[in-house]
Amino acid sequence: MNQDAKAYFIAGTDTDAGKTLVAAGLLAAAVKRGINCLGIKPVAAGCDVTEAGLRNDDALKLLEQMNVPLSYEQVNPVALQPPVAPHLAARQCGLSLRLPALVDHCRTVLAGFEGFALIEGAGGWRLPLNEDEYLSELPRQLGIPVILVVGMKLGCLNHALLTLEAIERDGLVLAGWVANAIDPGMQLFDENLETLKQKISAPLLGVIPPLAGEGKEQQAAGFLAVAPLLS
Repeated sequence: MNQDAKAYFIAGTDTDAGKTLVAAGLLAAAVKRGINCLGIKPVAAGCDVTEAGLRNDDALKLLEQMNVPLSYEQVNPVALQPPVAPHLAARQCGLSLRLPALVDHCRTVLAGFEGFALIEGAGGWRLPLNEDEYLSELPRQLGIPVILVVGMKLGCLNHALLTLEAIERDGLVLAGWVANAIDPGMQLFDENLETLKQKISAPLLGVIPPLAGEGKEQQAAGFLAVAPLLS
């Protein structure tokens, strides 16, 4: 991978923690700074059938915010229609997910790239690709740090700290984390946030409140600090 590229892996404490919102928001924030930005969603399930082929809403949101001209297939090389875990979706489609192919794809897209790149995971940290491989191995083989998106809801403390423990045990660096308010009615939000700030030594890159209306990715950009990731 080009040493001039600042690349990060976006992980979540769970499905629907807000990985895409944060990834797209960070891309939007970096674009506003005039920086070349791209996003990759290596594996996506639950894709829609379109005239252009299978399309994933998360991958399309990354495409909307980045300013580097990539094809859809470069952003999302593995698009699966069944809305289930990717390894199960692949099995239903008669396909096999393999880590080396995903690693090679990301390296190819990033080769020669100078700028800010985000690789968005799927589901939680320990997502199976097949019987022997996990998507969490991708950032390790690429040698890139991790940004953790914490979906703020009841149980987030356990989810966040276990995920952090797994990231560190895998020998990876947590570059920062984001608190995303996915449950507007969460009790003791501030107290839970403060507990996470005490337990996670990596910098807090932002707290995203509940968002409404159009352009949520652009809204999220206003609550995210991208500068620490660019230095």
